[in-house]
Amino acid sequence: MTTLRERPRTALLIIDVQNGVVAGAPALDDVLTNINTLLDRARSAGVPVVWVQHQDEDLVPGTESWEYVPELKRLDTEPLVAKGYPDSFDDTDLESVLAAHGVGRLLVTGAQTDCCVRSTLHGALVRGYDATLVADAHTTEDLTAYGAPAPEQVIAHTNLYWSNQSAPGRQGGTVKTADVQF
Repeated sequence: MTTLRERPRTALLIIDVQNGVVAGAPALDDVLTNINTLLDRARSAGVPVVWVQHQDEDLVPGTESWEYVPELKRLDTEPLVAKGYPDSFDDTDLESVLAAHGVGRLLVTGAQTDCCVRSTLHGALVRGYDATLVADAHTTEDLTAYGAPAPEQVIAHTNLYWSNQSAPGRQGGTVKTADVQF
């Protein structure tokens, strides 16, 4: 369905599962288990895995907060995209990494659901990619003190509204880890 017809491959995208991003996130152990399941399956199927790592004044490269959580292990052969904006495509080399691998369809996991995950999903769709959110492999922090809904509600709402997203020649949608087809 992607409008990037010369790119038939799928990639697993893991966004910002960094110590300083997911500390205290709800159901984190379950999310990490699901991402690891997807990692194993993607690697076994020869599916590209692309890691995205945010950096800013709070997530300074080389600090513990900036590092990926120890439960997830990136292979040296798997691309790592550094970013400074919520949309993983903005001012990064993500597009060229995906093009080099012939990718036109993304399976998206990671954090924060209501910021970088959501922005990247929309960014992918408008750039011609099919973008599927893995419904049980993303999480977010608790921002209720600022008037936001509880994290569980943010996750559920994002899964609901992304489940029916589409654009001409492109498809959004959600899938659970157990139902992912590579």
